[in-house]
Amino acid sequence: MIERILLRLAVLARNPPSPRKALIVGCIVALTALVAGIDMLGWWPDWAQVEPRTRRRTILPQ
Repeated sequence: MIERILLRLAVLARNPPSPRKALIVGCIVALTALVAGIDMLGWWPDWAQVEPRTRRRTILPQ
């Protein structure tokens, strides 16, 4: 698996992405990190929280 990653990095080093593509990917990573940080600090609003679903399935209603 490490070899595959190193080969992909070598290809990326030989043919780097355009500056626009790098900027788009960087903005997406930064936005994701910002949202994760806000959630970890507890500043995420309650209306945006997802309630966990139960894994139990019922075949027939009771």
